[in-house]
Amino acid sequence: MPATVQSVQPVLMVGDVPAALAFYAKLGFEKCFVDNPRDPRYAGVRRGGAELHLQWHDAAEFAHKGDRPNTRFVVDNPDALYAEFLAAGALSDASKVMDTPWGTREFHVRDPYRNGLQFYCAR
Repeated sequence: MPATVQSVQPVLMVGDVPAALAFYAKLGFEKCFVDNPRDPRYAGVRRGGAELHLQWHDAAEFAHKGDRPNTRFVVDNPDALYAEFLAAGALSDASKVMDTPWGTREFHVRDPYRNGLQFYCAR
């Protein structure tokens, strides 16, 4: 019998773990853990069933302007979530909510380290 994959926990590169924790708190994510409370280099955040890990990386690693990873989140109401994020001041780098040709309603946010977060539901 094959093994079962139970969940996924993407590890996102960040340049400042405390600042990233503050950003993700605006998105409603709660801190799960930090490796060192005084000088965190690795932390986890969770909202509902989604968990992300935030790992410190040197600023030189962000010099490349290439693509950053995108993480997609299935949500029940993208419009309500967008309004929540807007009210929290977390949409400085975001798209509007849109209907896509592939049958979803979604919006995209970039965190301060250019990691893409896409929130969507099927139409």
